[in-house]
Amino acid sequence: MQASLRDQMEVIKSIFADRHCSFFLVVMLLASTLSLAIAEIHHHDFVVQATKVKRLCKTHNSITVNGMFPGPTLEVKNGDTLVVKVVNKARYNVTIHWHGVRQIRTGWADGPEFVTQCPIRPGGSYTYRFTIEGQEGTLWWHAHSSWLRATVYGAIIILPREGSSYPFTKPKRETPILLGEWWDANPVDVVREATRTGAAPNISDAYTINGQPGDLYNCSSEDTTIVPIASGETNLLRVINAALNQPLFFTIANHKFTVIGADASYLKPFTTSVIMLGPGQTTDVLISGDQLPGRYYIAARAYQSTQNAPFDNTTATAILEYKSALCPAKCTTKPVMPRLPAYNDTATVTAFTRSLRSPRKVDVPTDIDENLFFTIGLGLNNCPKNFRARRCQGPNGTRFTASINNVSFVFPSNIALLQAYRQKVPGIYTTDFPAKPPVKFDYTGNVSRSLFQPVRGTKLYKLKYGSRVQIVLQDTSIVTPENHPMHLHGYDFYVIAEGFGNFNPKTHKSKFNLVDPPMRNTVAVPTNGWAVIRFVADNPGVWIMHCHLDVHITWGLAMAFLVEDGIGELQSVEPPPADLPIC
Repeated sequence: MQASLRDQMEVIKSIFADRHCSFFLVVMLLASTLSLAIAEIHHHDFVVQATKVKRLCKTHNSITVNGMFPGPTLEVKNGDTLVVKVVNKARYNVTIHWHGVRQIRTGWADGPEFVTQCPIRPGGSYTYRFTIEGQEGTLWWHAHSSWLRATVYGAIIILPREGSSYPFTKPKRETPILLGEWWDANPVDVVREATRTGAAPNISDAYTINGQPGDLYNCSSEDTTIVPIASGETNLLRVINAALNQPLFFTIANHKFTVIGADASYLKPFTTSVIMLGPGQTTDVLISGDQLPGRYYIAARAYQSTQNAPFDNTTATAILEYKSALCPAKCTTKPVMPRLPAYNDTATVTAFTRSLRSPRKVDVPTDIDENLFFTIGLGLNNCPKNFRARRCQGPNGTRFTASINNVSFVFPSNIALLQAYRQKVPGIYTTDFPAKPPVKFDYTGNVSRSLFQPVRGTKLYKLKYGSRVQIVLQDTSIVTPENHPMHLHGYDFYVIAEGFGNFNPKTHKSKFNLVDPPMRNTVAVPTNGWAVIRFVADNPGVWIMHCHLDVHITWGLAMAFLVEDGIGELQSVEPPPADLPIC
């Protein structure tokens, strides 16, 4: 019996013992308990291993799960429990993160390396156990060690509870669409070389849709992903940006999208011809088979917000193929190509993100207890005189770095932060992460070089259980401004406002949407702009917040919240599992 079911049974017993309890309350609790009782437990085995994968004419020994690229799709219902045993048969350390899953009291299953667990060593194993509660839609899972998530990732589909239904007409088909990034090299070697030199890592060689680059690339036409549709039917596409370092535009020739969800939360439906997803984000869209039977390109390519920086300017394609008498199983007509936004089309991105709304009035936290202001962005470290030139190949002989509030995050190497907190191990971290930047400056203007070099540290920010938190996330123009997808583990949050320039609390507070803001787990902070998020700190544990551009977390664009236990067992982190990996 799950812990939540046991808890409700105890409550029901106490209510029955109270002769003054209402019959209606008892019925409601029994109905809720019955819903928990029919929730399922899903068991899966993930074997992390090297697998021969051929892309772009070459074969690589890529790290995969169960020999699949992308990895297995996990399908559950709201309220179900997942038990996933991960066996590491690869030559690298690995962890698995269940991106966007709230992990209420189960921080040990969250997965970021050296934050909630030590890595699973080669030859080792670890079983992740957690319940998905109160979430419906699309999430995903991925490796959270080095750059292994380039090939170690897959979809999580969360269906409504038993007896419930979608808040829209049930689609005829549902198709996960995983957008990825491919290197014609070992991604771990790519990031290791960049770490050694202090330079920016090599850009990817292709984007992928469900693991395939599409027929615009060499040696790819025969394996292009085919997505079926029939005339007159409405289908659901669950789009996931699993790319490491690139926000992506996504569109289908001659077809419109009805956006109905993002990050496992429903949205007020709206229509668009293109969506943009930052790495880590998911978007659920409905499409209708309302075009002439034929073949239509599905396309994904970069949204490049950084100025004067190299990027992968290729385009991944799949094919939306009508199944009908006019276009049989092997339809040979040349696919129609969509019109794609310009790489730097920030106006389209802004219009899309400002269209996201919750479907009804929501309970946005007010009477804020913690009002935080985080500057985010890049930096440069001056190299010590004893460094050889080959170790400082960033601009003007520096090394790239990144930071939040001028602190570049340093991960522990011999214990996880959550373990250190629970076991009271001293000297691993401090709780003095700054609530605001140490110096106020023109964040999006010409920034003095004296502000380019952050300090390094493993600094956490402590939150009391139940505190209401607001964070202003302010992009900076240090080195270059950029669209940063900021992901908070362990929580969903409301995005109540966003804009360009420097955030001004006096003038921008009037822009706050406290009625129907969207709920997200990853927010794309606008280039040279800001975003404001709010959440209630009701999930105890240690939760990392970081940029989901993996090159930036490598450089230190991260911090972590230490959310203290509340009162009693149900407001405290569960005990660590017996098989938790040791360092």
